[in-house]
Amino acid sequence: MLPDEETGYGSSSSSSSIYVKRRMASTGMQIFGFVLALLGIMGAMVATLLPNWKVSADVGSNIITAISQMQGLWMDCTWYSTGMFSCTLKYSVLSLPAYLQTARTTMVLCCVLAAMGLCLASLGLKCTRWGGGRRSKRHAAIASGGCFVAAGFLCLVPASWFTNEVITNFLDSSVPESNKFEPGGAVYVAFVSAGFLFVGGSIFCMSCSGKRHGPQDLVLLPPPDKLLLQQQQQQLLQQQQQELQHQYCSLSPLDNKTGYSLQDYV
Repeated sequence: MLPDEETGYGSSSSSSSIYVKRRMASTGMQIFGFVLALLGIMGAMVATLLPNWKVSADVGSNIITAISQMQGLWMDCTWYSTGMFSCTLKYSVLSLPAYLQTARTTMVLCCVLAAMGLCLASLGLKCTRWGGGRRSKRHAAIASGGCFVAAGFLCLVPASWFTNEVITNFLDSSVPESNKFEPGGAVYVAFVSAGFLFVGGSIFCMSCSGKRHGPQDLVLLPPPDKLLLQQQQQQLLQQQQQELQHQYCSLSPLDNKTGYSLQDYV
């Protein structure tokens, strides 16, 4: 007989191989999403601390004592023609404009949410042994994907608002040329980090969505050699039990004469 007709091993083996391939592909996508999310959180932290959210624009005859000015979320820095570099921290929060206060808050929340998502992602990865069973890993992966997407949104909002304010100020004709700025490198780092977080979060959410095909839905059979050996062992045990039962039943009280009869001596 064919293996499919006798044991069902052929169909089970093909289903098992398909499941293994799907699981390996899903695990690879999760690792790729984890790397993207890690790059995103690193970029968000770097962008939060960098002082070049906007830099002075070289327009007109804007050559004075200071060569370049940079302004960030936490400090303002200035390069002088003598080669000196000085930075001033922004101590007062209430004196800052609304877009700068919002950028500070959202970037800090972005880093916190991304860090939480990174911890949950390490539990939800299918290639790790910690994190519980299949269902708990699935929930952890979906939660980490939600944290990454939310962190990407929180990183995108301040970068977009900050860029809009800088461009609006630059195009305003009433602003002198010495006070005009253009978006700096930190803004571009924030945009790229938001994209990484969005893609990483989407991958984690999609990798655990839909119906799961695994041991709960699939009955895996052992290899044919091992299955045949198990069947032979079971048949041998059944034969031994039948022989023992036959021997026990053949020993009746009539065959075992334990008493004496008078006819034997007459």
